[in-house]
Amino acid sequence: MGASMEQIVTKTFTKAVLVTDRFHVQKLAYEAVQEMRIAYRWEAIEQENQEMELSKEVGRTFVANRLENGDTPKQLLVRSRYLLFKDKSKWTSSQVHRAEILFKLYPQLEQAYELAQKLGHIYQNTKEKGVAFTRLARWYDQVEKAGFKSFNTVSRTIQQHYKTILNFFDRRSTNAAAESFNAKIKAFRSQFRGVRNISFFLYRLSKIYA
Repeated sequence: MGASMEQIVTKTFTKAVLVTDRFHVQKLAYEAVQEMRIAYRWEAIEQENQEMELSKEVGRTFVANRLENGDTPKQLLVRSRYLLFKDKSKWTSSQVHRAEILFKLYPQLEQAYELAQKLGHIYQNTKEKGVAFTRLARWYDQVEKAGFKSFNTVSRTIQQHYKTILNFFDRRSTNAAAESFNAKIKAFRSQFRGVRNISFFLYRLSKIYA
């Protein structure tokens, strides 16, 4: 999605159809949810610090507030990180219980989680480009109505790149193969702690992976 990368690809592959990879679009939505979780965590830490100071002032032993599952609000927000990346169907029993408490305390976080999951479901369940356009437009409208600042980047990205995002639904193309090969090259390069002779390095790559 970077402007420089788009320019490079456009000039190098003049007849290619550009596709914005679904992984990077969904990643922005998941990061927006995590940004909200972290903001709530800082608030919980600040609240706990204030309660500790107050306990000192009145000469009492500080006792942290414990929730139903034994977590403090601060611990709840830390331990909820991974469940917010998953679909509800993939949660463990402990994650289900934790999510119930989390969303009860922070209903806006539940709304943000649902928005991120809906974007993933559009990619998973939509086969036609026209249908995808309609569903993305509805999703974009829901994001705007929610008014979450952390989702501003996601909505702007979709607005600016919607044509290349929709191109995914023509053939459901991703750059997974390229990412996999890139990981192999990096692993191969790390064995030599850098490359001095680029030509010979490329020659060896072609012999091993061609």
